[in-house]
Amino acid sequence: MTTATTAPAARVAHDGPRSRFGDLLAAEWLKMWSLRSTPWMYAITALAVIGFNAGTAYDQYKYWYQYDEHGRESFIANGSPLMDAFTGNAAMVLVLALAAIGAVSITGEYGSGLIRTTFTAVPARRQVMAAKALVLAAVTTVFGALVALASFASTQAILSARDASVSLDHPGAVRVVVASALLAPVAALAGLAIGSVIRHTGGSVVGCVVVLLLLPMVLSDRRHLTAVLQHTLPFSAWQRLSVSGFQQAPELYPWTAGGAWAVYALWALAACAVAVVAADRRDQ
Repeated sequence: MTTATTAPAARVAHDGPRSRFGDLLAAEWLKMWSLRSTPWMYAITALAVIGFNAGTAYDQYKYWYQYDEHGRESFIANGSPLMDAFTGNAAMVLVLALAAIGAVSITGEYGSGLIRTTFTAVPARRQVMAAKALVLAAVTTVFGALVALASFASTQAILSARDASVSLDHPGAVRVVVASALLAPVAALAGLAIGSVIRHTGGSVVGCVVVLLLLPMVLSDRRHLTAVLQHTLPFSAWQRLSVSGFQQAPELYPWTAGGAWAVYALWALAACAVAVVAADRRDQ
């Protein structure tokens, strides 16, 4: 008499969810790159950011003769090459562009109705949004790293013609590059969260501008409450991390670089949570 045997049930239950989430990651990857505008948005943003930084370094190169002997000698000591490596204007362009990319990645699906098809095929909305956030974070992190490194290399190559460049082993250089690179995924995830709540492309982009760019300018650092609120914003955290010890002016309410890194992390985690909860709780 033979006895029928079956495969262990535990293995089936273990492998199913893992492969399912992998399918969701693959689907989100395909959706991201299926739009022809996606590569163009990243390419234009990269050119604009690198162009802003390289243009500032070229101005230093072109008008180098205006510095006196003391100014030329103190150029590196004051951390000026690091200021040119990633400028404030370039950071604003990066934040605005990446936040818009993050917002459109979800508002585009709501506008076209594709999100209903997705949630019908995969009722586990939290897993869908988690996969979208993970793919967005991975792509924008790589993008931010490439742009930050290209900006550093191009600006220092220009300044090297005046013997005014620094290398990555210069104090503070790695921090500037890493902070500028990670500003991209933080902005993109914030845009994803805002888009998940507003669900309208135009309104989401306006919301990104207000939250990520206008608030750091409006909040003053001369009063304790507004200074604390300003310090909780990612653009202010980038400003804190991109300023070397030589450049940092006295502050009424100073804060640490560790606090700025924590702001980056908390914004990324909070944005993912908001995007997941908004998709899971709100009606379509």
